[in-house]
Amino acid sequence: MSDLNDPRVFFAAERTMLAWNRTSLALMAFGFVIERFGLFVSILMPKHELPSQRGVSFWTGIAFVVLGAAVAAFSTVQFSKVLKTLKPVEIPEGYRVSPGIVTNLVVAFLGIVLTVYFFMGV
Repeated sequence: MSDLNDPRVFFAAERTMLAWNRTSLALMAFGFVIERFGLFVSILMPKHELPSQRGVSFWTGIAFVVLGAAVAAFSTVQFSKVLKTLKPVEIPEGYRVSPGIVTNLVVAFLGIVLTVYFFMGV
């Protein structure tokens, strides 16, 4: 439990969670680009079928997307743990703490949806 009685502790925790949210989005975007780059290469070189390259880019892209979704979910769990340690005086009156949590959970869910989409499209 924090003894600072300062709302800056809460805001620092929220900024950290949102920084992890941006990181998870970047990981998922990078995974999407890697996965689609393999498709692009196979379209450019139809006579030179390289299934291993498609497989490598597919699995690497999937790994990045899943990692991004896991980072979003894990940062939500961490932020929730920090919230439980704060006193009511450390959270400004009337301030809603749920938008950041909901945003992270939606990003994690969409990462899972993107992963399923990749598997359905193959």
